[in-house]
Order: sequence, then structure tokens, then C-alpha cells
Amino acid sequence: MDKRIRILDVTNRDGVQTSRLGLAKIEKTVLNILLNQMGVYQSEMGFPTTLHEINYINANLELARMGVIKPMKLSGWIRAIASDVEKAVELTRIRHLNVSISTSKQMIEGKFQGKYNEEDVIKMMVEAVKLARDYGIKTIGVNAEDASRTSMEFLKKFGNAAKKAGADRFRYCDTLGYESPFRIHFRCKELAREFDMPIELHTHNDLGMAVANAVEGAKGVLEEGQDAYINTTVNGLGERAGNADLVSVLLALKYAADFDELGALDPNIDLSKSWQIANYASHCFGVPIPVNQVGVGENAFAHESGIHADGVLKQRHNYELYDYRVLGRGEKVFIETGRMITTGEYSGIKAFEHVFNNFGYTFKNEEEARQILELVRFANVEKQRPLVKEEFLFIAQFPKIAETILTIVPPKITIYRPYIEHKIKREEKRESREVKKTKKRKQIKKEIEIKK
Repeated sequence: MDKRIRILDVTNRDGVQTSRLGLAKIEKTVLNILLNQMGVYQSEMGFPTTLHEINYINANLELARMGVIKPMKLSGWIRAIASDVEKAVELTRIRHLNVSISTSKQMIEGKFQGKYNEEDVIKMMVEAVKLARDYGIKTIGVNAEDASRTSMEFLKKFGNAAKKAGADRFRYCDTLGYESPFRIHFRCKELAREFDMPIELHTHNDLGMAVANAVEGAKGVLEEGQDAYINTTVNGLGERAGNADLVSVLLALKYAADFDELGALDPNIDLSKSWQIANYASHCFGVPIPVNQVGVGENAFAHESGIHADGVLKQRHNYELYDYRVLGRGEKVFIETGRMITTGEYSGIKAFEHVFNNFGYTFKNEEEARQILELVRFANVEKQRPLVKEEFLFIAQFPKIAETILTIVPPKITIYRPYIEHKIKREEKRESREVKKTKKRKQIKKEIEIKK
């Protein structure tokens, strides 16, 4: 099997859109680092046209340049309109984009209210893709929002136009969780055959089928000889009933009937990071992991029934499909029950050094410790929650990056310099072409006069 199912996690873009929830920028950064360590192929890290995201996005792209977040790709989400492409390139160093626009009759009529028709939708998308390609964006995904309620005829027309314009992938968005596993399997199979390019599956859980729809849709894509990309969120968080849960998708691809023999899961995935990343996201979002959550819930490996307990003690495979240690579970958790020293926005140097000593981390000198302390104080202000070990260590190891992430500056906007240079080069090329045309016209005119 040379074709793969890769994970494109959207927690930092779609997961943070969960009503009444969200992540601080430092939390989004640490989550990117953990996703990278897990072997996730790509993280849709945020919105490169949203002003409060700019420093965070550029700082994470710097971490990628430094090799801290590598090989995972970092991408942004924008609307499929030219002005969003220009703004994304102006404000950030982003090099991977997904451009999104509604395609269903319901959305075009109900959301656009007669402002645009199907032809307009294709025209805007094509303009955005071509402009992104012109600006040097390396990979471009085109999102058909509400694809599951869009006619196949229009999806094919839309997708073919996207490919012709220079898109690398087509994202099939089950925006309302309307799909069923059999239907999405065959629709995505047909689209993969039609477009002859990779397809992403973006599924929501309104009917409780996000994971089933994602893996079945991906299987259909693989059957047509194309790579498939499944969009996930950690712990299934997302708008309304959420998205396809990261760990559930990975376990389904590795252990479910038919999929276990398929061997299509990206071999870079490290399932042993599951327990850590699920608990980190739970802490950051302030949402407890459900007791029966797949793989990482408190009861995922709990046995009380006499028959079950007897069977699993004899041989775990009797009542456990996979080993809890595969997910990084099993280590004893130690809880402080005596004196507890914590750090916050008003902490002093001694308490701060005590906490870092517990992590086995020592500072070069007191000056360095005080500098890191100030950053930790700012991080506490931004998070409005206690920091955890991963965040403390990130700040200590990358203080300059942390400082950038913790800095949110309302407009005025500092324009990203390479964008200006790119515009100058484009204008110079245009002027050069005009000069050549003028010279050619003069030459032709001269030749005509000589012949006369």
C-alpha cells in the first residue's frame, strides 16, 4: 500500500471555535509541539488574517524554521477571496493555506442571500487559488463548505476548476454532520476518481458519526489510488457537537476491521503520545475527558463485571481490543497532598525557582531566572489558568519565541516586509513587460517604414 491516510489536525482552528471555549496562544503553541511529536502530518494552526493571531502564527513558523516543529506542516485557513490571500501573505510568513467557500444550494441561497451564484463561487475560488500560487504558497487546499449537501455535479465542476487553477487538495466538508458512512465513502471515491488528486475529509459530529464518516470517506479515496487526509481535533472538540476525535480516528485506522489489514495509517504516527495530548487539551480547554472517551477516558480500560474482570485478567485480549500502554497510559500519577507551591501572575522568584527545580531544570543565573519569571507571569495573565509543565519548559527553552507569542498589538499593523518586496517585484516585472512591448512596437513600426 503506497497510498496513505494522513492526519491534518484542526484543533487550533476549528476546535478553538467551540462556543464559550478557547485556547491561549501559548497553549496553541504547545499543542502544535505535541502534535508534531505525535507524528501528525499537518496542523491547521489558525487564521492568518485575524490580527490577534499574527504574532502567534509567525512565532510558530519560526519554531518550524528552527526545527522545533518539524516535519509537521503549519497551515492557515482563510476565505476563498483574493483580499484574504493578500492579507495572509502581508501579515504572516504562512506557506500552506486552505481557502474555503460555501458550495451547497442551501448556503449559496441562504447565506449569500442572492449576492453570489454558483458561477461567482467558482470565480472567487479560482481567483484566490491563482493569487495564492502567484504569491508562492507551497500547498493550497480548496474547501467546499457544506459539500455533503452539495450536488455531485457542482462539486465536480468546482473541484475541477480548483485543480486547474493550481490547488493541491480538495477538502470535502461535512459541515453539519449530515453524512452517513456508506454515502460519504462512495461520494469521495467518485470525486477522487474525477479529480485525480488527494482529498481531505472534514467531518462534524452532529449525528454522532464524525469518526465513522471520516475513516470511510478516506477509504473510498484510497480505493481510487489517492492519498487521503482526515481532519481531526483533540478530544473531538469543535463547533456544536464537535469534530472527528483525533485518538478515535487513529485507533479506528489501526485496529478496526478492514482497516487493520489495510495498513494505510501514516507510519509516522506515535500513538503513545495520545494520553499526554488528550489530557493537555482537556486542561487547556477546561473540559474534562468523558469517562467513556475512546482510549483516554477513565473507564476505557476499567472492568467491574465478574465475567469481564476474570476474562481480562486471564488474557487481556478477551475484553480489550488494544493495550492501554499503546496510548502512553499506565504510569502512576503522583499528586501533591502536602505543601503546594504554585506560580501565577504575582509569584516571586523563590517560588518560581522551587517549581522549576521540581522539573529538574536549573537556570544559569538569577538574572535568567528573573527574565523567565516575567514571561511566566505574562503567560499566566494570558491564560488565566495555572501553567503546566510543558508550558513552563517551553518558556524557559524558547524565551524570545514566548515573548513574541505573548505580545498582542492592536492595529497599527506592521506590514510583513517580504510581501512589500513581492509587490515591488511584481510591479517591476509588469513594467519590464510594458517596456519590451513598447520596444517591439517601435521596432515593427520602423521595419514597416523601411519597407515603404
